[in-house]
Amino acid sequence: MNIMPTFVSSVMLLKIVIKLLVLLRLILVLIRLIMHVPCGRDTVVLLLYAPPNVRIIHSGHACNIEEERYTERVYTIREGETLELTCLVSGHPRPQIRWTKTAGSATDRIQDSSVFNETLRITRIQRHQGGRYYCKAENGLGTPAIKSIRVDVYYLDDPIVTVHQSIGEAKEQFYYERTVFLRCAANSNPPVRYSWRRGREFLSQGSDKGVEIYEPFFTQGETKILKLKNLRPQDYANYTCTASVRNVCGIPDKSVLFRLTNKTASPTIKLLVEDPIVANPGQTVILVCIISGGEPTPTLTWVRNTEELPKKSILKSDTLTIPAISTEDAGVYSCVASNNVGNPAKKSTNIVVRALKKGRFWITPDPYHNDDNIQIGREVKISCQVEATPPEELMFSWLKNGRPLRSSERMVITQTDPDVAPGITNLDIIDLKFTDFGTYTCVASLKNGGIPEISIDVNISSTTVPPNLTVPREKSPLVTQEGDTVELQCLVSGKPKPIILWSHADKEAPMPDGNMQTESYDGVLRIVNVSREMAGTYRCQTSQYNGFNVKPREAIVELIVLYPPAVEPVYTEIRQGLGRPFSLSCRVLRAHPSKVLDYEWKLGTRLLTVGQLDTRDETEYHIRALNREGYGAYTCDIKNEAGAGRCTFLVTGKAYAPEFYYDTYSALWQNKPRVYGFKLQWTQMNPNAVDRVMAYRLGIKQTGHQRWWEQEIPIEDNIQKGELLTYNLTELIKPEAYQVRLTPITRFGEGDSTERIIHFSCGKKKLFHCDFEEDTICMFTQDKTEEFDWTRHSAATRDTKYTPNTGPSSDRTGSKQGFYMYIETSRPRLEGDKARLLTPSFNVAPKNPYGNVATNPTYCFSFYYHMYGKHIGTLNVYLRQKSQTGQDTSVWTLSGNQGDRWRQARVNINPTSSFQMVLEGIRGSGIEGDIAVDDVTIEEGECQDPPPSNIRSLASPAAVHIWELCLTLLLVLAGLRR
Repeated sequence: MNIMPTFVSSVMLLKIVIKLLVLLRLILVLIRLIMHVPCGRDTVVLLLYAPPNVRIIHSGHACNIEEERYTERVYTIREGETLELTCLVSGHPRPQIRWTKTAGSATDRIQDSSVFNETLRITRIQRHQGGRYYCKAENGLGTPAIKSIRVDVYYLDDPIVTVHQSIGEAKEQFYYERTVFLRCAANSNPPVRYSWRRGREFLSQGSDKGVEIYEPFFTQGETKILKLKNLRPQDYANYTCTASVRNVCGIPDKSVLFRLTNKTASPTIKLLVEDPIVANPGQTVILVCIISGGEPTPTLTWVRNTEELPKKSILKSDTLTIPAISTEDAGVYSCVASNNVGNPAKKSTNIVVRALKKGRFWITPDPYHNDDNIQIGREVKISCQVEATPPEELMFSWLKNGRPLRSSERMVITQTDPDVAPGITNLDIIDLKFTDFGTYTCVASLKNGGIPEISIDVNISSTTVPPNLTVPREKSPLVTQEGDTVELQCLVSGKPKPIILWSHADKEAPMPDGNMQTESYDGVLRIVNVSREMAGTYRCQTSQYNGFNVKPREAIVELIVLYPPAVEPVYTEIRQGLGRPFSLSCRVLRAHPSKVLDYEWKLGTRLLTVGQLDTRDETEYHIRALNREGYGAYTCDIKNEAGAGRCTFLVTGKAYAPEFYYDTYSALWQNKPRVYGFKLQWTQMNPNAVDRVMAYRLGIKQTGHQRWWEQEIPIEDNIQKGELLTYNLTELIKPEAYQVRLTPITRFGEGDSTERIIHFSCGKKKLFHCDFEEDTICMFTQDKTEEFDWTRHSAATRDTKYTPNTGPSSDRTGSKQGFYMYIETSRPRLEGDKARLLTPSFNVAPKNPYGNVATNPTYCFSFYYHMYGKHIGTLNVYLRQKSQTGQDTSVWTLSGNQGDRWRQARVNINPTSSFQMVLEGIRGSGIEGDIAVDDVTIEEGECQDPPPSNIRSLASPAAVHIWELCLTLLLVLAGLRR
């Protein structure tokens, strides 16, 4: 038998099979790479610098999320809940995030409480914290990315009822009309709705001819008035005002009760004190206010002007006690009584604290002669001024050489001059004689005593001459250095010596003490810690007080402040590779004096070069080729006689820090039950600034641990700017988080490190979850257009008359106390009746960080359902999109009895605009048809647990490894056969 042709055919067939097996092995290796089986370092030359992109998601206690025009979102939250907004950012380098807030009301115009964090969290949010919140991300590329969301805080305060009454005109001497208005008001957001009840009777417009209910014009939602016309006996009753915001955000209604009787009256009070009350400092002042009328019983409060009461005040019942009163405690004190009937009653008294202060004098030579000197035979006037409280108690008396002085023809004393201010007394000496020389004393006191007198002595003699001002030669110009203490001086001559007033002569600016003028009694102005801004000319001039009332004398003092040069840059870091040329430049911004400046360049302590700056304002130092000895701190000192300014340049060969890439697609993978892997990616910041990066030192440790594991990742070629580098981390233990540190290494040594945290996660972001445990049912709403509603229920509270053989006996977790939603199919429900439950609205954000992806994002909608009973109808799930008004898309449906257990349903959805999910329950043919749902969840990404036919389950890393072993064995056998 000739078997040669058969053998040749078999060999050729075997060769073909071997080639196919080799090709299949290559394909599987490629699949292995795609599935991220650890394979060491992988470098991909891909330029990934990208400007920032942001979107805002919420994870706090939102009542509702709505989209408005111009893509702005409104986040509604109840006062006292937790606001949590997260700014999801993409872009490379990693953008910096900043949260800012612009208030939503004109009274709270702008609050810039910046938060530099991805998540903005405000616990127990208050109404004033509502407004527009902005997330700003920037990384130096392009324009910053900004997204905003408006936060609307909902609240409802307790309502308040106020009562007012009007009485009509008398008719025929025996009839009059009395009308009572009950006004109900409550602060709220959104606007409140009011309802009234009299006893248990609900009042509405037209239900009682004697009752009228209305809202005043321009007060929509702010108040509601109940008008009782021509008051009748049945109108004396309990009135309840209920304020409601229709249970938005789960805010319950609030009520207030007011009892109207024939004794209802506005408050009246009596203040049992005099007005005004005049007290001496240190005394105790007691104010008593009693309630003389009012029903309900009024409440008393004390107020002082528009300020708070003194902290030492003692409040007890109707008495206010102010111990050890001082001038700061003076003012108008009011007792206010209120009971919400009519207007509050108010009584006030003025507390005056007696005091004398600021005694001054001045001398006026004869006003009829143009002469500033005092001369025998001419007139002289001495004026004395004191501030007194109360001013009407002020008394003056005059002494000459210690003896009382009375008004006469030549010594005229006046206390009330209409041409001068109150609190001034004048002594006119007419036809001055030699015997009039002496010391005149002005004594100020208050009528009832208790306050120390003020005495002012004025000497009139041949030596009493007008003032004169001079500046010592060495005191102007006065040269000092910045930071010193300096004294400007004006010498004042004359008798008596007046007060000296200091001010700026060359500009309108406050003095160092903050006032426009500074008083000095010795002519010296002392300035501590002089700054360059204080340089200039100062004016000293005489005051009319405690001196002559003549034209002011003045002098000028020039102050020159020397300060060392201010230079730039004060400090900068320069990174350079070996052998490269570069230059350093130090520039003078300002200096005094600035004509001749010396400079000095050093490297460490080694002097490099010196010189002078004549007309230039900068100096440069050039390095032709950097060597290892050229690394270090270069300093440039620019000097004048006041000191030196220094520029510092740190020249180093350290590489810049790597920049981690946070937008890696499918960075995390799992190839073993208890471990996971992570694709670590980064770019090198400014790789060409220094020598080539030869390797990276990788450090990794579990968070919370102290020990680092380190290894080096060698780099063979030059790294390009923006080049994405990849290293696969393997054998990471689930579900631990790890801290990763990456340090570049060059010929210079180690560069700057950068760190990040790696968390184990399934890669999905849970956007929404509801287990119906709260009364608000996670802001689900009922579709009122259908025949009936879904009901929140718990097996522990179930009615004993429930229908058997249908419905769950616990919630999805097996808890009898847990809640779920179900449709009750007992009578009067009919076959085909529908109940629809709607989720809150959700916003769609693009999956691609740059917002230009063609496909729509995918979400996984999952829930648990219980469909047990022989009459089970149908459970439908619809997708409702804002962009498709009136068109709900069916995404899941199930009918009939599914057994007495909870099952989970999952469905992928691809909305294109803001969306809601609709759960529709349809009654079957009988009463044993209760359908229940629980644990509703929406997550980013596709649903987990795909069908077995999915190619990803067949191409798992473990399966690939097994196939490789099998193919290798076949290749070996084939080789042996060959």
